[in-house]
Amino acid sequence: MTLSSPLRRRAARILTPILSSALILAACGGPMRLSAGPDTVSPLAAPEPAARGPIVSVANPLAAEAGMAVLRSGGSAVDAAVAIQAVLGLVEPQSSGLGGGAFLMHYDAATGAVTAFDGRETAPSAATPALFYENGEPLGFREAVLSGRSTGAPGAVAMLGMAHERHGRLDWSTLFGDAERLASEGFEISPRLAGMIASSAPQASTDWARAYFTGADGERLAAGDVLRNPAYAATVRALAAEGPRALYRGDIAREIIETVRAGERPGALSQDDLAAYQPVAREPVCREWRLYVVCVPPPPSSGVAVLQLLAMAEHLPAVDAGPADPDAWLAFAQLQRLMYADRDQYVGDADFVEVPVAGLLDPAYVAGRAGMAATLDGAAEPGLPPGFRPRGADATAEPAGTSHFVVVDAEGNAVSMTTTVESIFGSGRMAAGFFLNNQLTDFSFRPTDDAGRPVANAVAANKRPRSSMTPVIILDRQGRFVGAVGSPGGTSILAYVAKALVGTLAWDLSMQDAINLPNLVARGGGFGADTEMFSPELRARLEAAGVTLRPNASENSGLHGVLWRDGRWDAGADPRREGVVRDESTASR
Repeated sequence: MTLSSPLRRRAARILTPILSSALILAACGGPMRLSAGPDTVSPLAAPEPAARGPIVSVANPLAAEAGMAVLRSGGSAVDAAVAIQAVLGLVEPQSSGLGGGAFLMHYDAATGAVTAFDGRETAPSAATPALFYENGEPLGFREAVLSGRSTGAPGAVAMLGMAHERHGRLDWSTLFGDAERLASEGFEISPRLAGMIASSAPQASTDWARAYFTGADGERLAAGDVLRNPAYAATVRALAAEGPRALYRGDIAREIIETVRAGERPGALSQDDLAAYQPVAREPVCREWRLYVVCVPPPPSSGVAVLQLLAMAEHLPAVDAGPADPDAWLAFAQLQRLMYADRDQYVGDADFVEVPVAGLLDPAYVAGRAGMAATLDGAAEPGLPPGFRPRGADATAEPAGTSHFVVVDAEGNAVSMTTTVESIFGSGRMAAGFFLNNQLTDFSFRPTDDAGRPVANAVAANKRPRSSMTPVIILDRQGRFVGAVGSPGGTSILAYVAKALVGTLAWDLSMQDAINLPNLVARGGGFGADTEMFSPELRARLEAAGVTLRPNASENSGLHGVLWRDGRWDAGADPRREGVVRDESTASR
C-alpha cells in the first residue's frame, strides 16, 4: 500500500520535523548514570519509593489470584512472578509456559536498580545456518513450526530461578501450590483457550494437542469444561522440590528431548544443551522521554526500536495532536515504518552480531530518520546508523503466542515480564504436561540475502533469536519507579507498546484508556488496524487522507500495565483478552 499524492502532500505539511533540543539521550538519563553492578542500572541515590503494591495486571484471573496470594503472604514481586508463570503455563498454554522463554524487567526499590533478565531460548549446539533448509530450499513455515527443529532450550524457568535467587523473599518451594492444585483438581477452560483449541492452527491438531484437548466422550473440550493435567502437576511438584534444575536435568529433560526428536524432521536439541542453558542478567537500555525514563531490555529484545520511535516522535508535533486527530495517527504510522525497517535490519543477538544500539538512538540519526516521515511513501528502507555493519535484508517470519504481566509488591519492587512459547501452543508438541516452544522459527530462515550479505538474525549454534518482546519499566527523573507496561502480539508488540506509552505519557490518557485505543500497525507498505475500533468519523478522515485501514493480520494485543499517578494506581488490562487487574481489594477492572 502506498500513500496517495494528496496524502504525501498532507504528510509533508504535518510531519515536517521541528528539531528539538529538549530531547536528552543520556545513557539512562542524567540521574541514572551510575551503575550498581555490571547488569543493573541505578540512580545516584536510592530514593524512598512512593509507588507500592500489592498490585498485579495479568492475562488470566486464575494466574492473577495466584500472584496476589503470594503478595499477601509477604512475597516479593519476583516471588509472585514465579507463581503467575506457573499458572499461566497451565491455563493459557497457547501463549506461554514452562517450555518457553521470557524477558523480565525488575526494579529494586531498595537500591533503585533496574535489571533486564534474559530468558530467551537458545539454539542447539549442533544448529547451523541451514537449520530450516531442506533440499537446498527453506522449509515452509508451517512445516518448520511443527518440526522438532523449531524448539530451542527453554529459558523462562531458569531465568525466574536467577531472578528469585537475587530478589526472592519466600522459599521457591512454596510458589507452585496454586499451579499444582489447578492441574490436579482441574480448571474451567476459558473462552479464549477454547477458541484456540477449536482454531485452524496446525499446532492445535497435533497428536499431542488432540490427546490433551479431547474429552472422555471423544469430543474436543469447550469453554466451561474442566481440564485436568496430572503430568503438569507432577512437573511443578518436581520444580518446587528440586528447583529450576528439575527442568534441565533428569526425567523432565529426557522427556523434552524425546519429544523434540520424535516424528518427521526431528530436532537436534540435546540433554547437554538443556543442562548448559544459562539465563543472563543484562544492563537495560534506558532513555529519558518527556518527564520520564523508559527502560527496556537490550538485544536480542527489540526494545531499542520502541525507544527510537519515542525519540523520533519528539521531532513530529503532529504526534501530540491526540487520539482524536488523524494527523497524530498518520505520524504514528510513519514512525513505525521507519522503526521496523531499522529493527528488522540490525537487531539480533548482540553476543553474536554487532547491534548498533547507540547509533539507532543517536540524536542526529534520530532527527534524520524523523525527517523522512514527511515524504515517506510506502515501506521505509533501513537507515545507516552510526556504528552499523552492512547487513542483509531480513527474512524472519515471527508468529504470535505470547503473554505479558506486571507485578508491584508492598515494598515497591516491580516486575514487567513478557513470556512466550512463540506461536499458538508453541510447536504443538508436549512433554511433561506442557507445550514446547517453536522459538527457533524466530530466526531468519535465510542466513544471507540475495546479495550474499549476512543477516543479523541468522541461525547459529547457541544463539538467541531476535525477539519483539519489550517489557517496559518507567521511572521518573529521580529514578523512582512509576510504571510498567508490555504486550504480546508477535512483530506488532512494538506498535502496541509504543501506543500505550504515547497514550499515557504524551496524550495523558489513563492506562486503561490508552490500552483501549484501537491498534494501528504500520510495518512495510500497509496499515493493519483494529478497524472497527476506530470511530466512523476518524476512519472517514483517514480514508480521505489516503490511509486505508485493513484488519491487522497479526496477533491482537494483550497490553497490561500500571502507572502511579497522583498518589494512586492507574492500571489497566486489555479487553481484547481475559486479563484483570488485582490489588489489595482484589477487585478486577
